[in-house]
Amino acid sequence: MKIFSPTISRLARLRHWRIEEWMASPVAIQREVLQDLVTHGQNTIFGRKYGFQGLFGTRQFKAAVPIHEYPDIKPYIDRIMQGEENVLWNTPVNWFAKSSGTTTDKSKFIPITTESLENCHYQAAKDVLTLHYHNQPESDLLTGKGLVIGGSHQVSQLNEEIFYGDLSAVLLQNTPFWGQWLRTPELSIALMDEWEAKLEALAQSTIKEDVTSISGVPTWTLILLKRILEITGKQTIKEVWPNLELYMHGGVSFTPYREQFQQLLGNHVSYLEMYNASEGFFAVQDIPGGDGMLLLLNHGIFYEFMPIEEYGKADPKTIGLRDVELHKNYAPVISTNGGLWRYLLGDTIQFTSLFPFRIKVSGRIRHFINAFGEELIVDNADQAIDHACHELNCQIAEYTAAPIYFSDHGNGAHEWLIEFEKAPEDMDRFTDLLDQKLQQLNSDYEAKRHKSIALGLPVIRKVPPRTFNRWLKSKNKLGGQHKVPRLSNDRKYIEEIDCLLAAKQTLV
Repeated sequence: MKIFSPTISRLARLRHWRIEEWMASPVAIQREVLQDLVTHGQNTIFGRKYGFQGLFGTRQFKAAVPIHEYPDIKPYIDRIMQGEENVLWNTPVNWFAKSSGTTTDKSKFIPITTESLENCHYQAAKDVLTLHYHNQPESDLLTGKGLVIGGSHQVSQLNEEIFYGDLSAVLLQNTPFWGQWLRTPELSIALMDEWEAKLEALAQSTIKEDVTSISGVPTWTLILLKRILEITGKQTIKEVWPNLELYMHGGVSFTPYREQFQQLLGNHVSYLEMYNASEGFFAVQDIPGGDGMLLLLNHGIFYEFMPIEEYGKADPKTIGLRDVELHKNYAPVISTNGGLWRYLLGDTIQFTSLFPFRIKVSGRIRHFINAFGEELIVDNADQAIDHACHELNCQIAEYTAAPIYFSDHGNGAHEWLIEFEKAPEDMDRFTDLLDQKLQQLNSDYEAKRHKSIALGLPVIRKVPPRTFNRWLKSKNKLGGQHKVPRLSNDRKYIEEIDCLLAAKQTLV
């Protein structure tokens, strides 16, 4: 590894001009991306159905192709999985990323092409390195190893030519040989499927490595880091890995966890947020500590943005980069070099800057509470939780919230199940701080809370440690790529957790 590290580092530092080039011409670059995608798709079954050969611009493309959600595109995916070629894309599809998301028990199979691997996922990974070196010129990142806390790396075989696994597995199996030398843990541990045993093996095996970077979802990373401190008896992770310089995170908001990480990792560690999924690698933080992530515009993904109020309409309207506004909620609609066409991703984002275009993830289309017209989104909830924790010197591990509906016994409210890492001494004060911050952030929530006529004070319930892990495990969703849904517009998740807690009390 030592032989290759200086070369890879030098190449990463020298390619910053590529990023600057597409940042300077975002609209033109996106037009070129769409033209290239349509060229690839014009002789496919999908492309012939929607007349790709006669499409010569964005307006025609949007008029010809309807917006698709996963159930709409699943019949095409089924045909590919049965061995049919040229269905959504004109090169062979040998890999699928299996993704169950956060809200559904049904699996999604997202096609992964050579183009999406090389020109999206791996190109974006190179950009991450380049941006880090650009911001930290004296970095020695690649002299050590990157600890990757992904999901299960098990690969399943559909037939002789088609394989599937979670995104971590697909990327691992296709990574260039030199990439294997730059990461830890070893393959035998990465391939472990049982998550709790895997965390222990991760902790035990990486303690003696020279780890310079960590990447993973904050919730699962915290569990691993705390176990490592238990084993070593150290106070901070920096004492375990003196050369640690970067933590790369994504998947959930980092806001409620930032203070815990700063305590665990110690000083002189940089933080970099990424926004990637099975469908593509979309954005990366280019300014340390900055608000928002740089939208990756030259990576084989054409973006449209659906104003959130359009969702659910028969003919929802989308806009392009020229027309987006700051701090407004949009649902990204993507066309990709993996063969997804006008695909509704399911996330909601907000632009934090224009030219260059930076975004932050504000939630999921279905992760909100709007039972009383309050339109509460995940970003509001994360900020309010963070504010209350900061004021009362407490820390959370996980939370979820849902509505309490109107009844003969009282008005509606929001019920919050919170698993604290360090609980507040005064829960009533915590509730008040949370409520006040939500009113400050969200005028619709504030209006519904007026005199508690429509919406009462939040009902906060402290749940025992590991409650959310037990719930995820009961749904076969325990692992690095699964996340607790923060907000829900119905009570399904809270009722499932209540059943789990009741069953435990009965056993006791």
